[in-house]
Amino acid sequence: MTKKILVVDDEAKIVNLVKSFLIQAGFSVVAAYDGKEALTVFKMSSPDLILLDLMLPDLDGYDVAREIRKQSTVPIIMLTARSDAEDRVVGLELGADDYVSKPFHPKELVARVRAVLRRIEDQSVPNTIQVGELRLDLDRVEAHWQGRLLDLTPMQFQLLVTLAAHPGRVHSRESLLDALTGTTYAMTVRAIDPHIKNLRRKLGDDPHNPKYILTVPSMGYKFADRSSE
Repeated sequence: MTKKILVVDDEAKIVNLVKSFLIQAGFSVVAAYDGKEALTVFKMSSPDLILLDLMLPDLDGYDVAREIRKQSTVPIIMLTARSDAEDRVVGLELGADDYVSKPFHPKELVARVRAVLRRIEDQSVPNTIQVGELRLDLDRVEAHWQGRLLDLTPMQFQLLVTLAAHPGRVHSRESLLDALTGTTYAMTVRAIDPHIKNLRRKLGDDPHNPKYILTVPSMGYKFADRSSE
């Protein structure tokens, strides 16, 4: 499932720039240009993460964060042109998950977004993942398929965990590569394909008609959700 990011900034140029890089990275984006609009869009769109500028008309970023924290634990990354450490402390005390100073590089901001989302997601992943005949033991770093222990490399195991933790969710190649390496820029995103091929082989999945690790054209891969079968 594509993650939705709410970008809140009163400068349209910044919103458009950040939006462009986030969409390129596989996210969907909604935007707001002042504090009141931010709260309205938040309630209507239920974003997975908020990029929140502090200096906003009507309601500033602190007030917006206070209102959101009354009803949600959605991750918030605060954006500011200030360098005052006190501002950072106040923001973090309000429940911000990260803090980025302007000017920033859009690629760095995207990396921060991914890091926060990954951290939140990792906290929700249980020590054992069971999907049909697949059982993943995260503590022992073991994968059992149809009762037998799979011989997986560390990268293959992490890739299988990422896919199987959310059956049916589509993962872009960028997000899968980021989950494996922490960055999408050190390697080409097509580097993920050989790992998928090897995982399918070890699961006994037909490469021409896979049943477990499915290709979603123009989007990426997903682990089949067979709960309704």
